Amino acid sequence: MSSRTGLRLFQISRQFGAPVRRATSKRYQTSQTAPSVPTQGIAQRLWTSPVGVKTVHFWAPVMKWLIVLAGVSDFARPAENLSLTQNLALTATGAIWTRWCFVIKPRNVLLATVNFFLGCVGIAQVTRILMHQRSVKNGTVSQVVKEDARDMVETARGDSKDVAAKAKDAAGA
Repeated sequence: MSSRTGLRLFQISRQFGAPVRRATSKRYQTSQTAPSVPTQGIAQRLWTSPVGVKTVHFWAPVMKWLIVLAGVSDFARPAENLSLTQNLALTATGAIWTRWCFVIKPRNVLLATVNFFLGCVGIAQVTRILMHQRSVKNGTVSQVVKEDARDMVETARGDSKDVAAKAKDAAGA
């Protein structure tokens, strides 16, 4: 029984749907040409874009390339003169902000690109530092990282025993 009801509804809808179909098909059969939209030049598109030249979304990545270039210029410096914490911060900044650039509106591909390269430079420098520390201490990379973490924790705590011992040594000397 339900199939008969469905068939009847289908036949009725076909009778009333025919004029609607004709009306919708007419929209593709217009004789008028679409109004021509003047094409914009590249300079005008850059100027009016949501991430164009007159916005911070353009100038912030341009200036951030200087940080990437500074990191690249550090490749010429010896690894013992580089800061592990600073380069870890550059790596984290690059990774976090690369992802964030695709979340914000307007999506800023220029900023994502500069942050990706910032992260790459940071990873390369961190690798250089850890390999240098490993070669000096003849240990594994994980041991070097653990020792660096231990050193940072001790520095942050300001171990009073260590400070007292140094004060006694300085007074006795």
